[in-house]
Amino acid sequence: MNVICRLFKESPHPDEKQRMQLSKQLGLHPRQVKFWFQNRRTQIKAIQERHENSLLKSEIDKLCDENKSLRETIKNQSCSNCGFASPNKDGTTPLPTEGQKLRIENARLKAEVEKLKSAMAKHPHGSSPRSSYSPGNDQDDRSSFEFPNAGCGLEKARIMEAASRAAEELRKMASHGEPLWVRSYETGREMLNYDEYRKEFCAEDENGSNMQARKKSVEASRETALVFVDLPWLVQTFMDVNQWKELFPCLISKAATVDVICNGEGVNRDGAAQLMFAEIQMLTPLVATREVYFVRYSKKISANQWAIVDVSVDRGEDSTGASLHKCRKRPSGCIIEDKSNGHCKVTWVEHVECQRSTVHSLYRTMVKSGLAFGAKRWLSTLQQQCDRLVFLVATNVPLKDSSGVATLAGRKSILKLAQRMSRGFCRALGDSSFNSWNKITSKTGDEIRVAMRKNHNDPGEPLGTILSAVASVWLPVSHHVLFDFLRDENRRNEWDIMSKGSTVQTIANLAKGQDRGNAVTTMAMQNEEHKMWVLQDSSTNTYESMIIYAPVDIKGMQSVMTGCDSSNMAVLPSGFSILPDGVESRPSVITSKPEEEKSAEGGSLLTMAFQILISNASATKLSLDSVESVNTLISCTLENIKTTLQCED
Repeated sequence: MNVICRLFKESPHPDEKQRMQLSKQLGLHPRQVKFWFQNRRTQIKAIQERHENSLLKSEIDKLCDENKSLRETIKNQSCSNCGFASPNKDGTTPLPTEGQKLRIENARLKAEVEKLKSAMAKHPHGSSPRSSYSPGNDQDDRSSFEFPNAGCGLEKARIMEAASRAAEELRKMASHGEPLWVRSYETGREMLNYDEYRKEFCAEDENGSNMQARKKSVEASRETALVFVDLPWLVQTFMDVNQWKELFPCLISKAATVDVICNGEGVNRDGAAQLMFAEIQMLTPLVATREVYFVRYSKKISANQWAIVDVSVDRGEDSTGASLHKCRKRPSGCIIEDKSNGHCKVTWVEHVECQRSTVHSLYRTMVKSGLAFGAKRWLSTLQQQCDRLVFLVATNVPLKDSSGVATLAGRKSILKLAQRMSRGFCRALGDSSFNSWNKITSKTGDEIRVAMRKNHNDPGEPLGTILSAVASVWLPVSHHVLFDFLRDENRRNEWDIMSKGSTVQTIANLAKGQDRGNAVTTMAMQNEEHKMWVLQDSSTNTYESMIIYAPVDIKGMQSVMTGCDSSNMAVLPSGFSILPDGVESRPSVITSKPEEEKSAEGGSLLTMAFQILISNASATKLSLDSVESVNTLISCTLENIKTTLQCED
């Protein structure tokens, strides 16, 4: 039966020749083989349909909530508490003043204080709140525990016990195949079979509660890949919140260690556990950032294998921002195995439960499928970032991958500046609590989100008032074609309205990964009136591609190229994020592949973001002229991209 199962994974629809071969191997009648494949396809389709039905039900609930919310908004067009004005005549939301923002923040902080007072009243110093995590207790929010007082020794013991159970669940989730994980023969992705999951991990649940029936969405995904990294370094990085945040700049907008439960033993802190907080984002304001509290636990499984386990903490109903969506991590994380050749095999499991929320139609497929925040995204980013770190310290990079820079110190300084620029771009782009977005309509009819912020003392970007403008659109172009077009300096004049009429010359080009698309480029743009240098950071992996760029001071950049410190060089990045649209096949999509392979690719979700310094003064209010400028910039750029790639509406 192992033979027929292996063939099913490779080809769910065997032809007559394959069925005849199998029947001879197994001593079965060809019709028996045929019926086995039909039954197996039916079983998997039934599992998939139950999963999709659950997601659809959840989506209906979200739409009902959205409808209710919109009705309430129409009913109460202004808020006496926060001071927001009624909507404009054109339907757009007026931009909040600084005073309104402060009143909202003040109200939020007051609510936080009241909740802390309530928690302290319920659990005086020395008392021990109960732990609610147990493998069979799905009805009582398993995988989480109330945790207002981590200092109590008894509570820490309970948390360590829960973390140990979560580690065992993660180990099984990472290593078990069918029937716990079933591969969809339509998408090729693995799906968690929740019937088997409940049998394996929820046997003690006497009520037989169905977690998918609860009014929360559950996402589960698993990916395995080789990563060019040292195992002890990777374990240390996961347990250091600042290094962890640095490793995943496009995913983590905020992170903090709230409390240390156990320091662990030895150099690698075997058995260490700590309470952490994070905001997990997509690079678009159209998808709400997820807020999660969790305990991270590191455990040595064997001489060459470690587990990094995350299991969430129940924070009740509080949230740091109205735009954030609370999430709870069921036992998740990764199993890291040292392969003794400079690489590690990493198996990543992401299993989360989120509150109901309405997702913008552009990203509904991505979020609903689990791709938006799933294991593939985390692992693809990890691979890309580890490659970048290897190239950062490499001394044997071929000349063709390191042109225009004479010294290793210069190369390292440029790559560090590009990384800081990209980190700033990711922070400015998402729907995290850093940003307060307002919606306007572009000249092409697309939605644009704008936000204003003030930089008072960060030397890494210009001082003053900064306006960010972001728009996300779907294009019938494969993400590979779109990425190659936007990163090509020789075609920049075709979309960049700022470089029209200018000659573009490459000053330096540095590889930062094995894929040639991962590179940092310094280019000079010159016309009759002025000359400008631009630093561009291009990145691509199996999940997402980005092109981030910023104008740089010419003399300052020349110093950086010689190896000088770049930490005080001001950059204000703009750029693009490109995602496959999550649809496995779609007609009329422009690709670079042969005709017979085109149906395998979908279109792209393109997010473009521009940041401009509107005033050197920090007290400046947002003007209509500034909004008009970014509206024109985004509309013209999008129009140029569509025209060049022949994908106009």
